[in-house]
Amino acid sequence: MRWLAAWLLLACVSSLAVAGEPAVEQGLSADQIVEKNVAARGGLDAWRKIQTMAWIGHIEGANAPVADLPFALLQKRPNETHFEIQAQNRISLRVYDGAHGWKLRPTSSSGKPELQPFTAEELSFAHDGQGIDGPLMDYQAKGVAVALDGIDEVEGRKAYRLNVKLPSGASHHVWIDAKTFLDVKYDRESRNSFGLSGKLSVFYRNYKMIDGVQIPLTIESGADNGKGTSKMVIDKVLLNPPLQDTLFAKPDIPGLSNAASAGRVQARTARLMRPRSLAVPKEAP
Repeated sequence: MRWLAAWLLLACVSSLAVAGEPAVEQGLSADQIVEKNVAARGGLDAWRKIQTMAWIGHIEGANAPVADLPFALLQKRPNETHFEIQAQNRISLRVYDGAHGWKLRPTSSSGKPELQPFTAEELSFAHDGQGIDGPLMDYQAKGVAVALDGIDEVEGRKAYRLNVKLPSGASHHVWIDAKTFLDVKYDRESRNSFGLSGKLSVFYRNYKMIDGVQIPLTIESGADNGKGTSKMVIDKVLLNPPLQDTLFAKPDIPGLSNAASAGRVQARTARLMRPRSLAVPKEAP
């Protein structure tokens, strides 16, 4: 699971529907909850076999310029990310090579794309992403501290609330479903364009087993004021596709127009996504 879902850029059932499920386990420690979470997601060995991952899908949201805004999220160990969205022959791109990050976005004034380095806050968040499998998988080796804060109700279901402290010192809460032991929610502090702090909540829904690992195919995020909610719908999941290092490097597009820049990046990603070139062309149902 990728914890930068909030970077972009989801229900539950009634008590009658779950009457036959096992009761919530009481008295579990944080270590035991994480151990069950790792097992529910497919196990440490299965996740360690995944060196690269690609999500292809669309974004739904009131603020999206077009309906079903297409996106591609590419990841490579140890902690490299390439995220792009496309609309109206324009492209917005964020890449992180594990140490440095860049963002490419179209501008309305010059007609040329604008390339900027990540801010200090964006770099910190990208670094804290903890790679393909997130902070809980093999958390002790990653220097992550986990504590149990209590049990809450998330969308009608009991969930363990874990306090997760990252090596950077940043902390956030993660909620683990008390019956499935899958991640259902996490919160983190964020700042808007005006520098005001707030809380960002991310919900994970519609899990599917893909090549032995559980992956949420719907991810919804939004601020604590309930406004600006966006939903990522993953239409295709590719495990261990060959991802070139250039996909995660600083974009080299001096002097190109928006259309030309979009065409170059889209063509590169399209070649990558051809099924015949994929090592594991597994598609989510």
